[in-house]
Amino acid sequence: MSEIPVVSTPGELLSVAVRIAREAAVTARRMRDEAIGDVQTKSTDTDVVTAADKAVERQVVEALKAERPGDGVLGEEYGDSLSVEPGAVRWILDPIDGTVNYLYGLPQYAVSLAAERDGEVVAGVVINAATGDEWTATRGGGAWRAGRRLGGSERTTLDQSLVGTGFGYDPRRREHQGRVFAALITRVRDIRRFGAAALDLCLTAEGSLDAYFEKGLNLWDHAAGGLIATEAGLTVAGLSGEPAGGRMLVAAPPALFAPLHDALVELDAAGGP
Repeated sequence: MSEIPVVSTPGELLSVAVRIAREAAVTARRMRDEAIGDVQTKSTDTDVVTAADKAVERQVVEALKAERPGDGVLGEEYGDSLSVEPGAVRWILDPIDGTVNYLYGLPQYAVSLAAERDGEVVAGVVINAATGDEWTATRGGGAWRAGRRLGGSERTTLDQSLVGTGFGYDPRRREHQGRVFAALITRVRDIRRFGAAALDLCLTAEGSLDAYFEKGLNLWDHAAGGLIATEAGLTVAGLSGEPAGGRMLVAAPPALFAPLHDALVELDAAGGP
């Protein structure tokens, strides 16, 4: 017999997410020196996972199960822990987004935790574990950082925009993405690649990046960050009417979304391997 789901508001779910994610961020920072001595690979030789990725995910899953035993959890390292009934909550976790940065000691790696109900993300938090910077959002409640409501960039032209992106691990995909990069960089102010999609989305939500796009993201990469960007007033979608997802995710203020979208369609950014 399954556990009875706990009914909660988005605000209550966010409170749970923030508390558990903060504890997870502490663990990630504490474990870094020991964890980078135990590194394995996943999809390719450059797609790494550390002992900390696994330990942080186990910590979060155990904390959620103890507090909300009827909820499901989808995590990057261990997959779905429990199927959920209609109306129940599923948590979507990336224990360390930016594992290569983590491995090299670069201060852009994050714990990302979102709460989803009936296929819709309703609450999310992203914490840069290296710095403690924290972004939050609830569905319909806005996006926030340090008490400031976020509203994205006020930039209106693509040629003056700083655009974030990321690259996949498969060399064939990188080759295609490199061609898109080379063609797009002449049409924008510049392009940045920080190596953590959740943080890229949060930086776009606060306007530190004007826009962001990436092919090949998984749900745990963008569940919390995508909600934060959406609640900051950005358009978050795929290309040619598709939803944001593995084929493409574009996040930009409305004034920039159309020109960036059209450029990416022209450059076949969602194509290739």
